Amino acid sequence: MSTFEIHRSETDSGGRYYVSLDGHVAEMTYSRAGESIIIIDHTGVPQALGGRGIGQALVKRAVDDARAEGRRIVPLCPYAKAQIEKHPEWQDVLR
Repeated sequence: MSTFEIHRSETDSGGRYYVSLDGHVAEMTYSRAGESIIIIDHTGVPQALGGRGIGQALVKRAVDDARAEGRRIVPLCPYAKAQIEKHPEWQDVLR
């Protein structure tokens, strides 16, 4: 498994988590609904980066940050929703 660093960038209305690796970018985007809710709306991992656990790591990072910041997550993205459903230990941040 490759080592990669997850970055986070934010705007007034949302943000994204992303990994830049081998000339490709994998990302998970979200929007904010008030101060305490983030809505994950998209996760995309290029085929060239597939199989490295990057998508799952992006969702886990959002869960960890939500816990630390006292936020709740609404996973509209089917991938993020499936990952959170697979990991009961992440479900405390669901809204």
